[in-house]
Amino acid sequence: MKIVIAQMEHETNTFSPVETPWESFGPSGPYIGEEAYRAMKSTKTPIGAFIDVAESVNAEVITPVAGFAYPSGPVSGEAYDRFCNLIIGAIQEDCDLIMLDLHGAMVVKDRTLDGEGTLLGKIREAAPFTPIAVSLDLHANITAAMVNNANIIVGYKTYPHIDMYETGALAGDLLLQLHRGEINPKMSWSNIPLLAQTLKMNTSEGAMKEYAERAALSEQNPKVLVSSAFGGFPMADIPDAGMSAVVITNDDEQLARTECSEILEVAWKQKEEFIWEDTPLKEAISHAKSLAEGPILLLDHPDNCATGATQDTMTTLREALEQGLTDIAVGPIRDPEAVETLILAGLGAQVSLPVGGKTDMPAINKKGEPLQLTGIVKNITDGSYVITGPQFTGVEASMGRTVVFDTGDAEIVITEKLQEPWDRGVFTSVGIEPTQKKYLLLKSRMYFRPVFLPIAKHSVYCAGVGVGSSDWTMFNYEKIRRPIFPLDNIK
Repeated sequence: MKIVIAQMEHETNTFSPVETPWESFGPSGPYIGEEAYRAMKSTKTPIGAFIDVAESVNAEVITPVAGFAYPSGPVSGEAYDRFCNLIIGAIQEDCDLIMLDLHGAMVVKDRTLDGEGTLLGKIREAAPFTPIAVSLDLHANITAAMVNNANIIVGYKTYPHIDMYETGALAGDLLLQLHRGEINPKMSWSNIPLLAQTLKMNTSEGAMKEYAERAALSEQNPKVLVSSAFGGFPMADIPDAGMSAVVITNDDEQLARTECSEILEVAWKQKEEFIWEDTPLKEAISHAKSLAEGPILLLDHPDNCATGATQDTMTTLREALEQGLTDIAVGPIRDPEAVETLILAGLGAQVSLPVGGKTDMPAINKKGEPLQLTGIVKNITDGSYVITGPQFTGVEASMGRTVVFDTGDAEIVITEKLQEPWDRGVFTSVGIEPTQKKYLLLKSRMYFRPVFLPIAKHSVYCAGVGVGSSDWTMFNYEKIRRPIFPLDNIK
């Protein structure tokens, strides 16, 4: 048996000015062929699980491509075409099954608003009868094209996403059961006009917890194979953005439809609970200053690169320094220009330079505002480390060339590449011990929870500036379906 396994992951923030070329999908672009197999095997990711599932039945594994890019602006058409051609090329060489690690919220420049649905449609044309299993992120914006061109769809059940491997393992196992004729999957999906905010999608509390638990409850029915409750990705200005659910039963279409409807009803009844209200930045920093014991997390969530932000706005750090906060570890800040300047200056050099603020954000009518700082070049590294936390466990992270810039009040990790702080390695790999700092300024929304929250005494959300903002009034939605809550007042 031959199984084609591939990864194409990107969450597109259509308001982001950060470009997404081919090179964004890995240290120097996606992994190809055998390189993809070696890089992703033994990782706690869906593609890692797919490889394990396939090898458990002694299948021949073909990995044409594996690529993951941080959320950013629309993917380049050239990059998307290369992904599609590699995957379809492998499928056309004959295979028995297809397993795809996708995100579910990819928008492609000059190509499609539905990257995953379009890819699956192309695959279905090339292989009309080959069974396909797909793993998706909880923030997927589900479309008809995705559902109509796949046999199995399974979404993450947790946010932060600590069940990536389990999601892939379940999707792969169900595909094998289908192949053996043990099940007859019937898939139903639906969505609701609710643009939930990601800061309200923590699956361990509030309305999102109830929504996820209702999906899990449906799986207690022996006829339900899998039930996925998707929060959707609200920063995508596309018609299908919003919350949705996918339910797969064993040969019971009516049950799938009923469960899908009832799961979504739980979310709709609590729609107001999915909207985030910010505390003004000055007030938030003042509150953080009043707290005695650290580490204290300063969460600069609007500039979180895992939402597609630039990761270089300095508003929150500027306010923290102006209010007299000290003993701060900051990072990462993406500023390739500053990295170059500091590396040329050399270790131990004292330098004055503008940090961050190099990227304009026309979608929210904001110009980049660098912060002029003076400090010492404390460390220089290649920015590589292996993730040991529960998210992307075993994956080699690459921050690009990285500098620790010590201003006295703050040690700032400045990188060439985007890097979500979902592992303490963003600090420890460059010689900073986060447990010893009074403040940790993280450009994070939710992924800090499994790794930084356990070491923190307090956490404070800071409403800085960025295209990951939770203030809907900053964005001009043009393509999204209307009416939709909370952009429109729907009862």
